[in-house]
Amino acid sequence: MDWLTLVNPQVDWVKRTIAFKRQECFALNPSQLDMEGVPAEYREFQDVFCKKEADKLPPHRPYDCAIRLVEGAKLPAGRLYALTVPERQALREFLDENLAKGFIRPSSSPTAAPVFFVAKKTGELRLVCDYRVLNKHTIRDRYPLPLISELLSRVQGAKIFTKLDLWGAYNLIRIREGDEWKTAFNTCFGCHEFRVMPFGLCNAPAVFQRFINDVFRDLIDQFVVVYLDDILIFSKDEKEHQQHVKQVLHRLRGNGLFAKASKCVFHVPEVEFLGHVVSGKELKMDPHKVDAVNSWQELKSKKDVQRFLGFANYYREFIPNFAKLTVPLTQLLRKKQPFVWGREAHDAFLQLKSSFQADNILIHPDIDRPFIVEADASSYALGAVLSQRDSSGTLRPCGFYSRQLTPFEQNYTIWEKELLAIKVAFEVWRHWLEGARHQIVVRSDHKNLEHLQTAKKLNQCQIRWALFFSRFNFKVQFVEGKVNLRADALSRKPEFKTCEQTVCQTILPTASLCVVENKAGLHAQILEAQKEDNWTQEQLILLSVGNRTMLPHLQDQEGVLVRNGQVYVPAGALRLEVIRAHHDEPMAGHFGRFKTVQLITRNYWWPKMRQDILRFCDSCAVCQQSKTPVGRPRGLLSSLPVPERPWQIISMDFISDLPRSRGYTCIWVVVDLFSKMAHFYHVQQFQRLLHWLYYLPNIFSVCMGLLRLLFPTELLNLCLVFGGISMSVWEPN
Repeated sequence: MDWLTLVNPQVDWVKRTIAFKRQECFALNPSQLDMEGVPAEYREFQDVFCKKEADKLPPHRPYDCAIRLVEGAKLPAGRLYALTVPERQALREFLDENLAKGFIRPSSSPTAAPVFFVAKKTGELRLVCDYRVLNKHTIRDRYPLPLISELLSRVQGAKIFTKLDLWGAYNLIRIREGDEWKTAFNTCFGCHEFRVMPFGLCNAPAVFQRFINDVFRDLIDQFVVVYLDDILIFSKDEKEHQQHVKQVLHRLRGNGLFAKASKCVFHVPEVEFLGHVVSGKELKMDPHKVDAVNSWQELKSKKDVQRFLGFANYYREFIPNFAKLTVPLTQLLRKKQPFVWGREAHDAFLQLKSSFQADNILIHPDIDRPFIVEADASSYALGAVLSQRDSSGTLRPCGFYSRQLTPFEQNYTIWEKELLAIKVAFEVWRHWLEGARHQIVVRSDHKNLEHLQTAKKLNQCQIRWALFFSRFNFKVQFVEGKVNLRADALSRKPEFKTCEQTVCQTILPTASLCVVENKAGLHAQILEAQKEDNWTQEQLILLSVGNRTMLPHLQDQEGVLVRNGQVYVPAGALRLEVIRAHHDEPMAGHFGRFKTVQLITRNYWWPKMRQDILRFCDSCAVCQQSKTPVGRPRGLLSSLPVPERPWQIISMDFISDLPRSRGYTCIWVVVDLFSKMAHFYHVQQFQRLLHWLYYLPNIFSVCMGLLRLLFPTELLNLCLVFGGISMSVWEPN
């Protein structure tokens, strides 16, 4: 063993002891080391790759994370989120582990952030603190992140590379003494605060970049470039590279930093770094950036051709002979010509796709320029384009991305799918967007997303996404669907449509399956009804000529009249069917008034729809019979007095809302409680009942159902005029 020969320890076989002369020698449990993939020449730095050492509480440094609040900031106490049994177990393990490390400690802070869990790809649960309120009141640290283009230019000419990834990264920085209380978080097991810098703080990237720059200050641009926790070492030959790597590992050891061997790459001629493939010959863009275009499968319909050409047309000025290339494809769009995918169209399609890999199409992202993210989602896929404006002001793409939605994601609402598209785009291009110098502009054709950062009512999943978004400085800008063609085309690639046609097994009962089919049929009925509705067609005509009509929020989306993404439902029986589908059917579950309004307004709109929905819910027989009353409890039941003779006590009630007959809609019922004799009188409305009192003989006590709700006060005063007449309210059992 080389290391044993190097240190040459003294072994006493009699006393059974071993002594090392060199003071820097130490012993570690082999299970604590992660040296897989580390070359033998770096084994002397095994402590740099030791997880146990990385789990120790780092010392205070001048680079501690300070949390400076704006003047007058008020931080509220965080609420507690309900946790599942596995989440409670994971929370206990997290607290026990980090208390043992010293990374957290019990706190009596007057403010605290709520916590929740997100699932990793491995299935493990990761605790997340919601620091959105704290970040809102924190003074921003404007320490700049390096320009990626400059970092990449430094490695030109190098032949061999090593990339290091740090353990824990942010947890290697301490919170400034006295600021720990600001990082407090509430749990069901008490309040705790961080002693190390947690993920989720808005200034974490700037603080860590300042620290890592000072650690390698004299080595940066010589043979090291650093971007946050990504360290790239480059050299021109093998021997020189070994010395460079050893200097970097020695610098990590001296500053209490540790590398994760499983994520490090040593002595390679080509390495992926910050979205590029760096080699000794050339600097290439990451091929994943154009995978969304390269994986575009053959077009199967005229609609597919229109989408692809709409996407490609935006970049026509960067593609030589664009018009000539697209001739075979545009010919497929001729009217009265059947769609036949021939050899010429196939070759043009492949050549056009290959054009997107040329250097004059994609540009290298420049962190000194603002980023623009265009994102869109369909019912089966999502797509995104990352762009920047060049020196001439032309919008140029930096990368494309698209993927199919998972079966679970296909159940999201339209709002959640559009939001997911933005989240995925931020995840894919995080190394460019996180810590960007300029505010990121996110373009979406879903107007409701403009209020994303001010939304107060979010579900558990949306809260997790909102916390992820807090790491980025961005604003959502609404654009009409016809403007957002690039992301829209990526989200509707033909190969993704197979998921809609796949027959999935389900454990739902047959009745529930029928509900899903009925809703799909209902949507088709609405689209057909729009074609026959005069008002709808008038609005579409006005929109086609540029007239915004009296309702400025109306839009024409491929011949469908919508309002802010909500499909217009023409007047008639379809409106009632829409309400029934979201209230009565088994998949709806007879929700209350507010929830039913919320469900329907996500996808549909018509004038005065709220009143229609509330009226329907209030008259639902199932809800009236099965739901618990929310009003005041009823009083105690008491027996009616026993009459001594006929017409001493009578009861009165009415039958209302009957079909009109000879001008009458109500029947007034008067019953003698002694003889049970009943009299029936046809009336027009309840207020006309007053004159019938004159025809009632010998009334001494009147019992009337729902009297105070339906009869005016004049009736009460009239009863006082008749001597001996008393009134009481009685509701039948």
